Amino acid sequence: MSGRKSVVVFDYGFGNVRSAERALARAGADVEITRDFDAAMNADGLLVPGVGAFSACMTGLRQARGDWVVDRRLSGGRPVMGICVGMQILFERGIEHGVETEGLDEWPGVVGPLNAPVVPHMGWNTVKAPGDSEMFAGLDAGARFYFVHSYAVREWDFEVTSAAMAVPKVTWATHGEPFVAAVENGALWATQFHPEKSGDAGAQLLTNWIETL
Repeated sequence: MSGRKSVVVFDYGFGNVRSAERALARAGADVEITRDFDAAMNADGLLVPGVGAFSACMTGLRQARGDWVVDRRLSGGRPVMGICVGMQILFERGIEHGVETEGLDEWPGVVGPLNAPVVPHMGWNTVKAPGDSEMFAGLDAGARFYFVHSYAVREWDFEVTSAAMAVPKVTWATHGEPFVAAVENGALWATQFHPEKSGDAGAQLLTNWIETL
């Protein structure tokens, strides 16, 4: 048996699964691309990619039972990571072109259009991470990550209802206005940018995730 961690890239039709597979393998994981329910449930880590429209991603995820897989894994404290729209669908809802779609509601918040002179936000940008971030461990403040998106979560309003509740660590970036660039919340991590397209900085971030599995 390999000592490497197993990661399933959940293949529900909306994501750059091959580039994610390659990046995770380079970071030291045994990777499988599948929508197989048992494989997705039993892997050490589950990565949920996402490209395109929020509503289409949610439809595809539900059809593949991915919403149930994510919920069951997180209920058992099993790691899940969302990327790009795979992060956005973890929020309460998304609004695109006036259409409102329910997300997975793991976090409160609305995914809406970025208010910026140039949209989409496409290219490299820095982020502002909390000092105790595990996700960005080993990376300096000037590290740059690759973004491609027109929508984002621009307000974070998380209510702590008990002393035992872990407060999520939120990383911000700015393009026209501040927006949520990443969240780490126990077993659930997510990035608005594409770590698999972010060179050495992205590789370090994926390695950090794999080391938590």
